[in-house]
Amino acid sequence: MRAAGVIFDLDGVLADSEQLWDRLRREVVAAHSGSWGPGATEAMMGMSTPEWSAYLVEQLGARATPEDIAEHVIERMAEHYTADPPILPDAVPTVRTVAERYPTAIASSAPPRIIRAFLDTTGLGEQVGTAVSSEQVGAGKPAPDVYLEAAAGLGADPARCAAVEDSASGLRAAAAAGMTVFAVPNPHFPPPEEALALTHRVLRGIARLPDALADLAEEP
Repeated sequence: MRAAGVIFDLDGVLADSEQLWDRLRREVVAAHSGSWGPGATEAMMGMSTPEWSAYLVEQLGARATPEDIAEHVIERMAEHYTADPPILPDAVPTVRTVAERYPTAIASSAPPRIIRAFLDTTGLGEQVGTAVSSEQVGAGKPAPDVYLEAAAGLGADPARCAAVEDSASGLRAAAAAGMTVFAVPNPHFPPPEEALALTHRVLRGIARLPDALADLAEEP
């Protein structure tokens, strides 16, 4: 099957930002008299901004509104993208190579402001045909909504799209959308085996993706 579109996650796939999101959320919880609980990091992976900001307030006890919490964390993240963008090695050339051969999109739990900052910083705006944040759809990952919307933006059948993910929630979301899923596991937050079992192939680095897509096109 030749893919009708290739859809990338952002955090953990193209940007080394999962640890940064985690640190900024921990800092804002501590600054607002909350308490970080066991499993909180894993619970929020894939959540949309309204979901994780509500979690910080309702589950971790941060004494602020979800809206204020979200604004603070996103502002700090945007500052990092301006001063020291956390782009992963091989991410930009891989996206450029893939975009030469396939319609290309981003489907991310990051807010639109951060997705735009990534595209502006890397100069990939012309290569990425559509970019969707889970803020713009019904639910964050592991729900398939953001992947389905990205496929619609490309005008592609989700069942003929390839998705590139690193986290358990992202892998589940892409699989639930019916896509062929390639995993590039995040070494800091490795997905469990049951999530990896949903994938077509596990890649040791994003630079291997173009060859994996070429192999996919030759499979019956």
